[in-house]
Amino acid sequence: MNRDAKILICDDDETLCYLLKEELLTEGFKIDITYDGKSAIENLSKNSYDVLLLDLEMKQMPGEEVLAFVKENFPGVQVIVLTGKTEMRSAINCIKNGAYDFIPKPYEFGQLLVTIDRALEHKELIVSNKVLSTKIDQTAPKSIIGESETIKEVLKLSERAARSESNILLQGETGTGKELFAEYIHKNSSRSKKPFVAINCASLPDQLIESELFGYEKGAFTDAKSSKQGLVEIANGGTLFLDEIGELSFTLQPKLLRFLENGEFRRIGGITNIKSDVRIIGATNRNLMEESEKKTFRKDLLFRLNVITLTIPPLRERGGDILLLANYFLQKKSPVRAIKHLSHTAEKTLLNYKFPGNVRELDHIIERALIFSEDDTIQVKDLNIPKEDYALLAERIEGGEVQLLDEMEKIHIKKILDYNNWNREDSARALGISQKTLYTKIKKYNLNQ
Repeated sequence: MNRDAKILICDDDETLCYLLKEELLTEGFKIDITYDGKSAIENLSKNSYDVLLLDLEMKQMPGEEVLAFVKENFPGVQVIVLTGKTEMRSAINCIKNGAYDFIPKPYEFGQLLVTIDRALEHKELIVSNKVLSTKIDQTAPKSIIGESETIKEVLKLSERAARSESNILLQGETGTGKELFAEYIHKNSSRSKKPFVAINCASLPDQLIESELFGYEKGAFTDAKSSKQGLVEIANGGTLFLDEIGELSFTLQPKLLRFLENGEFRRIGGITNIKSDVRIIGATNRNLMEESEKKTFRKDLLFRLNVITLTIPPLRERGGDILLLANYFLQKKSPVRAIKHLSHTAEKTLLNYKFPGNVRELDHIIERALIFSEDDTIQVKDLNIPKEDYALLAERIEGGEVQLLDEMEKIHIKKILDYNNWNREDSARALGISQKTLYTKIKKYNLNQ
């Protein structure tokens, strides 16, 4: 059970509160006490709690009003009503209005403890569902596949980084598996039992990113019919992964910096500060130091983020892992009774390919080959790798005409766009980037049909 959870007790019986606090502290919980509903609301607005133990009969504000406030503004807080026998009907109504359960007074501590544990399990289930709904990229494998020395070294550094509480910046080209490494760090950290929440900063407009990160209060804008928790609130105690953080607008960067500095934020439309204990892992395919010199990324935010910086190697520097990954994807995506395999020439072709799209591109190549291969052996033609373009490119590189990575990326993006009849949504999905990033690349390389 999660015995490091934070509980707020709200009851005007000071003796009961003291005894209850002492009992719960011995179980490992973190406890705060308030003696009236108004103070409870103030505490809830400033701090993150897992459970509220709420008395119904209080002088200044009845428990039902506090419950209504919690359900509207902090739906993740599990409310357990403490009620006398004469208030049983009110307690049942509280259950209908969103309380998790009620405990009659005088209560047995063992019964209360069981109820608290069940409420915490219920909260974890709710958070897990919210976390799953925020996961944007589900294409990467769920374990890090690789035996090359380069990947082993990064894994070793990731394990060391996981043991710290510092913020981390993951650098690497698109498709190298930065989110996978972020999850690996989270799972090997002391926060592993708390949520891992991911958001792609390049996939949403500024206004939506702000509301997703920090939440909003009811009435903050036209469609805000109820309050909503932000991801920094949902991830309390855990890890928040900000993918493509280099795409975060200059107007939003100060708000993220403020949160990184003191762990406090305000919901959109809110007037009170809320605290949340979150570790930030950012990821980018840009050189943020160069971006800071161009004044497109705040240098103070960069220094807050890159306390620890890890560089994820591109697939072309992990030659020994290419076939290992290819066979992993084959087993993962093939029908159970008809697992296909690569021909010798197909393996050789993969080993000689530079993979500008990295692991994600290999994943898509294998998936496409499984669809188009005619039997249980995947041939070179099934891989659909544009080898002619790259042979021509090699000649141009020797003549000093082009830069390798940009030209390879340009050719690759053009091929994917043509393959998908210039459908940007399908092409962005195949490339493993957002439509916003794809549009930027099209403009950068002056691509057209």
